Amino acid sequence: MLGPAVLVAAAVLTLIAALAYGGGAAPQALEDPGALVRWGLPTAKLLVNLGAAGMIGALVLVCWALSPDEDEFDGALDVAAASAGVFTVAAGATGFLTFLSVTNTPVTFDDRFGATLSQFLTAIPLGQAWLATTLIGALVTVLCFAVRNHTALVFVTVVAVAALVPMAQQGHAAGTAGHNAAIIALGLHLVFAAVWLGGLLTIVLLRSKLQPGRLVVVLGRYSTVALICFIVVAASGYVSAALRIGTFDNLLTPYGVLVFGKIAALLALGCFGAVQRRYAIGRIARSADQGLGSARGWFWGIVVVELAFMGIAAGLAAALARTATPIAETPPGAGTPAELLTGEPLPPVLTGARYLTEWNWDLLWVLACAFGAFFYLAGVWRLHRRGDKWPIFRTISWLAGLAVLFYVTNGAVNLYGQYLFSAHMLAHMVLTMGVPVLLVPGAPVTLALRSIRPRKDGSRGGREWIMLAVHSRFAGVIANPIVAAVLFASSLWIFYYTTLFSWATTDHLGHEWMTVHFLLTGYLFVQSIIGIDPVPYRLPYPFRLLLLLLTMAFHAFFGLAIMTGTGLLLADWYGAMGWGTDALADQQLGGGIAWSVGEIPTVALAIAVAIQWSRADERETKRRDRNADRTNEAELEAYNARLEAMAQRDTSVH
Repeated sequence: MLGPAVLVAAAVLTLIAALAYGGGAAPQALEDPGALVRWGLPTAKLLVNLGAAGMIGALVLVCWALSPDEDEFDGALDVAAASAGVFTVAAGATGFLTFLSVTNTPVTFDDRFGATLSQFLTAIPLGQAWLATTLIGALVTVLCFAVRNHTALVFVTVVAVAALVPMAQQGHAAGTAGHNAAIIALGLHLVFAAVWLGGLLTIVLLRSKLQPGRLVVVLGRYSTVALICFIVVAASGYVSAALRIGTFDNLLTPYGVLVFGKIAALLALGCFGAVQRRYAIGRIARSADQGLGSARGWFWGIVVVELAFMGIAAGLAAALARTATPIAETPPGAGTPAELLTGEPLPPVLTGARYLTEWNWDLLWVLACAFGAFFYLAGVWRLHRRGDKWPIFRTISWLAGLAVLFYVTNGAVNLYGQYLFSAHMLAHMVLTMGVPVLLVPGAPVTLALRSIRPRKDGSRGGREWIMLAVHSRFAGVIANPIVAAVLFASSLWIFYYTTLFSWATTDHLGHEWMTVHFLLTGYLFVQSIIGIDPVPYRLPYPFRLLLLLLTMAFHAFFGLAIMTGTGLLLADWYGAMGWGTDALADQQLGGGIAWSVGEIPTVALAIAVAIQWSRADERETKRRDRNADRTNEAELEAYNARLEAMAQRDTSVH
């Protein structure tokens, strides 16, 4: 238990020092809530972060690195359950202390105090966020005790990650200019820091259950996850710091100095990770083969030091959440309609050139595209080293699709989509039609199944989870061509003519959901038409063309309905931006985009189906020719013999 003790001690001591230096717990000039609240609130948040790390990190290890056939599996679930319990209690305490801090209400035991607290937790967004966090934590605690099915634990992990969503929408992210970027950066930072810290903490707590040989396997898998976490934490930390510090002069403020300290801890952890990957794991493996224990003891000493630095980083993070940022948390400006709605100033008028020069970065999709390209190329390289071939066209198509996806989620259409319906519709059409037409021919599932090494210890890695997903009943339903076509076509009407459109426009979480939804529905539809990857069922080629034409006719009808409509779909948003242009005319332009842009991918898909159909006929002809050569025309001779016998029977009858 030395490692966890060092982690907590380093985190608490760093928190105290950072709060004292940055003034995060200094008395307030007006309505000071008292020292207990000022020091107790960041301490409770620190425990929330540590509990989240143990909860999520242990669950990720269970799903990715550990085997249900070993004691380590149940041990990790016990760690997750205990951590979820700490998270739940700490979240409840944080919500209560936040209430005292915000309202400056003295603690009493009368009905008035209870009613005020109840109103804060149920009617105020900040209170609702901590109530939701506490309830989700309690649910995860119960599930960690109750669920032991390997597949079901994936959904438990998703619920655990969801517990951090309300946290990501609080703090400095809630009022800073660049609100959307701040929320995404904070959310990514919380999740991947939790996986990184919690994974290592879980391995330390499972020390007695991991024999040297098994430790090497688990460490190797964790090391890969930790490297990804390091990259994401570094990138999200940079974005968060840039949004809150602003200029180089602000680096010398207390907030900037604390950020420097966190950067130093992060760099130290990166060095520890490099030593672990390049040296420690191999040394432990050699030591295990020789029956020696010195390398293993040396490694655990390094891990304790690593946990100490993680504690320092965690303490600094909790202190930074309570330290005043050098720049204002409220976006500056005159309070224009666009600024009041979006939290950002109105961008310059959209022109053709600005489609190439204006950007609105979304860190989530920057990282998704970068990792998508890296892992695809790594799979191709592994096949190449093994002597297997992979068509260059597939690689080019996949990378082109990621490039278009990168532009749509970070370029001008992502920026202007908040203000102009036409830009939003252009992004929608490219996401649902353009990007999938390029990604699907890349056959990523086939590449993954050919390049990822299978596991033999009962655990599930990338290959095992992909195989399970492809052959699941759920995949069999949504990958069915008819279902995929219905999802593709009906999503248009359901999205734009329900409150989903408002949610996706006004809430950044809804915007990210919209992007994922349109990308997935488009991918499933294109996969059912021209896909290479394995699916439970494929339509014959003539029916694929028929399905394509029917679906796109439905799609064109939607575009015409928007183009000829006379009512503004989201009048209190697009009609109130202050562009000085006709919002209805822009909406009708968006309908024209929906009608016209979809035609180009439709033609491309029809051509691709025709080519695949022709090649399938050629392959079938060649197969029959080879079979005739092998059997010396036995099939044809048998057919002729049957015809002759039938003719003879007809002659004898007459």
